Amino acid sequence: MRRHWLTALTMTLALSAFPGRSPAAPLSEAQAGALTRQLQAIVDDPAMPLPGLSVVAIRAGEIVYTRQFGHKRLATAATPAEPVDADTMFRIASISKLVTALGVMKMVEQGALSLDADVGAYLGYRLRNPHFPEQPITLRMLLTHTSSLRDEGGFKWGPEVDLREVLLPGGRHHGGGAMWSRAHAPGRWFEYVNVNSGVVATIMEAASGERFDRLMRRLVFDPMGLKAGFYLADFAPARIGDVATLYRRREKDGAERWDPSGPWIAQSDDFHIQPPAAPPGLDRYVPGTNGTLFGPQVSLRISAAELGKIMLMLMNGGRHGDRQILRADTVDAMLSRQWTIEEGVNGSRSGDGGTFHGLYQAWGLGNQHFLDASTMRDGRGRGDRLVDGGGFTGVGHLGWAWGLNALFVLDPATKNGMIYVASGVGADPDTQPGRFSSESRFQERITDALYRGAILGEGAGSSN
Repeated sequence: MRRHWLTALTMTLALSAFPGRSPAAPLSEAQAGALTRQLQAIVDDPAMPLPGLSVVAIRAGEIVYTRQFGHKRLATAATPAEPVDADTMFRIASISKLVTALGVMKMVEQGALSLDADVGAYLGYRLRNPHFPEQPITLRMLLTHTSSLRDEGGFKWGPEVDLREVLLPGGRHHGGGAMWSRAHAPGRWFEYVNVNSGVVATIMEAASGERFDRLMRRLVFDPMGLKAGFYLADFAPARIGDVATLYRRREKDGAERWDPSGPWIAQSDDFHIQPPAAPPGLDRYVPGTNGTLFGPQVSLRISAAELGKIMLMLMNGGRHGDRQILRADTVDAMLSRQWTIEEGVNGSRSGDGGTFHGLYQAWGLGNQHFLDASTMRDGRGRGDRLVDGGGFTGVGHLGWAWGLNALFVLDPATKNGMIYVASGVGADPDTQPGRFSSESRFQERITDALYRGAILGEGAGSSN
């Protein structure tokens, strides 16, 4: 009974933030219980056990279901296991990119940045793909993965590195120029990369004179009252115990040896063993030289509940409680379609490997557009479909790294949305492909359960 009371309290608090709206009908006790049992079965599935899971479902602009499962920190010989709770923060991987875009759009709204200006005007040097030297690079290109930058040259460097030494030919860290596409000019060709976000953060710093992590706090996190941050050492130790460790049953540091029957191996944020520490030389870092340092592409720590507040803000035209975080037209611009795949125009690379088995079909400014596309090839699902049989389109972002798997997706028209964060995987996800999408089967099962159980209110979704 206490669990149902807590869920009801969470829903009531969420509704109170937006007075005057007709509330969505809450889930019945039977519906919530069925969904909870289904998600627990997914977490406990021996074929793909998950150490921890946190979910939020929003229907018609209201939170109708929120729940946590498993542990944020597994037991060791010296310490007991700690359960995931509503305050548990996760290193949210690539969903960080969407949140970074919120800061960009706030600066655009304030007139500090322009989406279509040559970014060299902010960086203080002429940034060009050396193979297409006459084509300026813009923030719009960086946010839509059409800048012609590639991750082959790296995407994160220490505070002693100036990005101009990486990006410009002749620089100490430029090497053979692997960070630039030789075949495709900036502006149209889509290739999902991490380094774009590092350049974006550097531009934000150069335009503001502030460190990226502190700038994001000022622009987004503090105005919304969010417990979140891009740089743990700057807000530790106050909330360090809330950060979940990420796990896999696989060797660390990129080794491909999985052992589904072996022990869980911490991959990231094992802070009860070693607390976060500032990189050497951070005290001498000059803002505007290397924003990759703060992980704008992968290193935001935030809870599923706080992601829910961001989702509600976007659904409500940039408004959070009594504060206008972004103007409604800014939100519309951020979520508007910027790039859509064109088979036969971009060619087989963009239509297949360049978009991860068809997962990337369309893009906005720092957010993916899910078009409900699904095909079958080689016995596995392909495309960006989110629910079995189709029926849900939206905008948002996926995240996966260090065992973490996460989804943040909303439909601005219906104000329906889903968030899940799983803190690890117990087997190689590539061995369990999805049935109707490019995702792994366990990811499909989580999303489908939330959609059918919380948004449609049907109770059970796909069970296996």
